[in-house]
Amino acid sequence: MDSGSLSSPAVKIESRYPLRRKTSRENLDRFIPNRSAMDFDFAHYMLTEGAKGKENPVVCSPSREAYRKLLAEALNMNRTRILAFKNKPPTPVDLIPHEITLSIHQQDRTAKPRRIIPQTSERTLDAPGLVDDYYLNLLDWGSANVLAIALGNTVYLWDASNGSTSELVTVDEENGPITSVSWAPDGRHIAVGLNNSEVHLWDTASDKQLRTLRGGHRQRVGSLAWNNRILTTGGMDGRIINNDVRIRSPIVETYRGHEQEVCGLKWSASGQQLASGGNDNLLYIWDRGTASSSSPTQWLHRLEDHTSAVRSLAWCPFQRNLLATGGGSGDQSIKFWNTHTGACLNSVDTGSQVCSLLWNKNERELLSSHGFTQNQLTLWKYPSMVKMGELNGHTSRVLYMAQSPDGCIVATAADETLRFWNAFGTPEVVTKAAPKARAEPFSHMNRIR
Repeated sequence: MDSGSLSSPAVKIESRYPLRRKTSRENLDRFIPNRSAMDFDFAHYMLTEGAKGKENPVVCSPSREAYRKLLAEALNMNRTRILAFKNKPPTPVDLIPHEITLSIHQQDRTAKPRRIIPQTSERTLDAPGLVDDYYLNLLDWGSANVLAIALGNTVYLWDASNGSTSELVTVDEENGPITSVSWAPDGRHIAVGLNNSEVHLWDTASDKQLRTLRGGHRQRVGSLAWNNRILTTGGMDGRIINNDVRIRSPIVETYRGHEQEVCGLKWSASGQQLASGGNDNLLYIWDRGTASSSSPTQWLHRLEDHTSAVRSLAWCPFQRNLLATGGGSGDQSIKFWNTHTGACLNSVDTGSQVCSLLWNKNERELLSSHGFTQNQLTLWKYPSMVKMGELNGHTSRVLYMAQSPDGCIVATAADETLRFWNAFGTPEVVTKAAPKARAEPFSHMNRIR
């Protein structure tokens, strides 16, 4: 309160519970006398003349007193009550009806039980040679339920349906190490980014390399993102390139805005907006409606709120145009954005480096993985951002995180181990219709050398 308010004229403050007219069902403790049982003449006499004998008694003979009593009986004057009541007070009425009380108790009994979040991983696999680099993306889980992980110069595939492991490709030392992997939407084709600025496209069903994308970047390609047939690549040179993998000259759009390495790329579910994060602490939102192949494309939003590298990007599955982002060790925050307006909706200080973000596909929850100093996974309730639990087990920062196709299991890679967590649980009822099968982005193509 400022000093001037003390001398201001009094202000009438309205009561929190203003006066109101009471209904006829209230005031049940008032009893209205039955006037038909009253004798107003006798009452008037007792209040005037009769009271005089009590306050100032008159001495009289026994015979006169006996005559007075007989006269009183004859005139029905031997009464002591003036007001008479006809009915007994009614039984009190509950302010909360019994039916509502029963309904509340039934709701309490049928309330959804609290989900138990396992504190340990369900499975742990060895991942020797895993590169600990904040700007790379070395883990992805495809729609065919196959997990891809890059270890040094080799890409391995782990089939979650039967637990089998296979080697997809090992690149030469002069081309490696592998800097990024990303499954196409069909779950069959995969893109592999290399340290030498090339991107290789593989058909995992036939175990063949289909083509090599080169010439778009001058340095390593650490970020990949698919949008149907378009493969978007982000490099250390700050460039973002959209490649149409079906055509001979694949580069169709180039986005220029980042001044340092692009370490995060994610397309929205609609395929209309692309989010990119870089080592320059910048977050960009690009719109395909403004894309152009002839000149560098202008961004939709350039967001500067983060104070460290922006690697973690996650589009919300239940609210369009809602994007969650995480900052590095100098920032340590999770921010939420309206990508239509560019407004920052909320910012939460996590207390540690944010390495990756994943939304729960079945509940309003967000999972974050962290680095220094606890290397934990944190499950948040959205939008309150109350911590629901923390999962510990890794001994180094959890840079890489991927989600199973059904959205329940989360895989994390750190400290040369691959761990699987039942972080999101199994939904009780699956109401979503099965997604339509998408055409393979380059199914008609033969092997391209």
